[in-house]
Amino acid sequence: MRALTGVLGAVLEAWQEVRIHRTRVLLSLIGVAVAVCSLTTVVALGGIVQQANAEMSERTSGRPATLYVSAYTNDGSTVDSAVMDATWFETIERYDVRYASRVMQSSELVPFVTGAVDVPVQAVDQPYGDMHRIRVTEGAWFAPGDEDLLAPPVVVNEVFWDRLGRPDLRTRPTIRLGGESGAVGVVVGVTPGASWETDPSMFLLADDLVALQAADPSGAATSSGPSFYGGSTSYEMWVPPESAEALTEAIRRDFTAALGDAAQVDVNRQDYAQFGDDPFLTTKLVIGGIAVLVLLLGALGLVNIALVTVRQRVREIGIRRSFGATAGRVFFAVMMESVVATIAAGAAGVMAAILIVQSPPMQEFVGQGLVSDFPPFPVDAALLGLVAATTVGALAGLLPALVAVRVRVIDAIRY
Repeated sequence: MRALTGVLGAVLEAWQEVRIHRTRVLLSLIGVAVAVCSLTTVVALGGIVQQANAEMSERTSGRPATLYVSAYTNDGSTVDSAVMDATWFETIERYDVRYASRVMQSSELVPFVTGAVDVPVQAVDQPYGDMHRIRVTEGAWFAPGDEDLLAPPVVVNEVFWDRLGRPDLRTRPTIRLGGESGAVGVVVGVTPGASWETDPSMFLLADDLVALQAADPSGAATSSGPSFYGGSTSYEMWVPPESAEALTEAIRRDFTAALGDAAQVDVNRQDYAQFGDDPFLTTKLVIGGIAVLVLLLGALGLVNIALVTVRQRVREIGIRRSFGATAGRVFFAVMMESVVATIAAGAAGVMAAILIVQSPPMQEFVGQGLVSDFPPFPVDAALLGLVAATTVGALAGLLPALVAVRVRVIDAIRY
């Protein structure tokens, strides 16, 4: 209890000293607050940059862990697509895989006002949107059960939408798939187009593409001939990373058993975390280096001002020693002045960092439209800022405290 009372007394005494000498330490505290604000902001923004890089990778190769399944024969013949599909559906049901999708590449002749265009088609299953973080700026992605609609839903890119005249998707605008006499499709969503995109493209549900091809098996509806359904169909599933290795072997075994020994089955990961290493380690190290440098600059300024302050208080310290203050009490009191002051400055810096990072303009600037799930302000960044402020205060107060302890009473009287 006596130790706790002594600590609380030293803290209160330090706070009183800070209030008395507030003008003298104001500039140093501003420097610490700015340093802590910079440190916390850099760490928090680093989290947003890391999220942006992760989402960009996931849009192309899927989220960790995404397994890709393919099969081919040693003699170069095409694997039976019906057997592949049947085995695929059995597999995802057997292992209770919630996110799985077939991916097919094809094309459909679509008439626009300016003329018919052979539009590339990517046919997928509904979970593909979540698996690859597909962003939709207008309308919505495919919903479960859309494959049962009479008119196939279509998600188009922004170039496609522009050529349609940017109609309101609530009016259910329609297009012709396969030319003027083709099937009617309904545009339900628009994906953002990159600055370099100049050609229209679209997503269809895999079952809808199969139905369109069954209605026109000759491929007459497409200007480029029949689609590559069957031979080029790829299969993806998003599974928990800790289960990926076991599922890889199980799926390879099941597909080999279904297709026969003549088929070669490949099951592999292609997401950014496939090798187990942290792909953003370099980014983290750079961010950490910048943050430490900023903090050191703030600490140097504080140490300089703290030394000057102690030298101006030699008489005061000597008088306290003459009234019985121990060296430990003087040491702790001088150090706590720096610690209490920097904690207050650090709290102000952390609050400023939160306001900066969470502001919509800053998130838009850093995310560049690539981040759909902005992470909340990281608690570890705020704690790091407060811990850094406390550490800087302790280190900055150490040297002045040692100087204060070495002050002799006789020197203080002569001062």
